[in-house]
Amino acid sequence: MDEIKWGLIGPLLALQALLAVIGLISLGKAERTRGPKWLWVIILIFGNLLGSVAYFTVGRKDN
Repeated sequence: MDEIKWGLIGPLLALQALLAVIGLISLGKAERTRGPKWLWVIILIFGNLLGSVAYFTVGRKDN
């Protein structure tokens, strides 16, 4: 239990960071969202993996 298993955690951290960056780029380009953009920035940054999934499923508003 003393050693961190980076082989398991590393890919999840990479996926989380990638989805957050893609979400922030998408949010910056979006004209309209469901809710204020500043709130989605907080959710994307601090919401971990679920924050990104929430933005892509609920937050984006199709034009």
